[in-house]
Amino acid sequence: MSTIAELEAALGYHFRDVALLRLALTHPSLAHEQGSGQAHNQRLEFLGDAVLQLVVTAHLYQRFPDLGEGPLTQARAQMVNRSTLATHGRRLELGAHLEISRGEESSGGRSRASTVADAFEAVIGAVFLDSDYPTVRELILRVCRDSMGEPESVPSLSNPKGELQELLQATSPDPPRYEVKSSSGPDHDRHFECSVHHGGVELGRGNGRSKKAAESAAAVSALRGVRARANAAPPGDAAAAGPG
Repeated sequence: MSTIAELEAALGYHFRDVALLRLALTHPSLAHEQGSGQAHNQRLEFLGDAVLQLVVTAHLYQRFPDLGEGPLTQARAQMVNRSTLATHGRRLELGAHLEISRGEESSGGRSRASTVADAFEAVIGAVFLDSDYPTVRELILRVCRDSMGEPESVPSLSNPKGELQELLQATSPDPPRYEVKSSSGPDHDRHFECSVHHGGVELGRGNGRSKKAAESAAAVSALRGVRARANAAPPGDAAAAGPG
């Protein structure tokens, strides 16, 4: 299991009060297992969610001065949805650091997308309390860029699968293909991870509480990558928009 120091290195932030980070990594299931006196990360999750919303909102407002309220709201939802936050948390290997109950451990809770996303929000809340707004802002934007790149354009959230297919058909008649990579959790709280492929190349992955939602999240991830390659390609190089 990774150490707290390794997590701080991955975050690029060293805690003055490491107890805040340990609290952010304490899953609520421990309170059910050990009694109500056990503190857990839900309050930090609540705070971190608000901090993320503010940082991303301000960044998008400044990054896309020509976008109206509706597109900005869609863009923010894309950047802070549960699938995206779980992706950030997994890059930081938060699951390996979580303190969870035996029951939650046995049911795969350490790797569950919702659990990892909640932990990521809690860690953001902990960094905010341990430092200040400029510091946590820099950390959030750096983590987002590391996971997704700098957004150059904003895919529509209304039909990301259709948008991805339309974009790919500019270079190939073949439709994208989706695969369920994993599913976990009880019947009333299932979590799916799906990938999307084109031309034999995986373009993106996404998580959701249904197969459809996970496929849509994978399409959003793929759109981001396809557009980033297209923006980086020399003018007139249409093939760069397709799978690399």
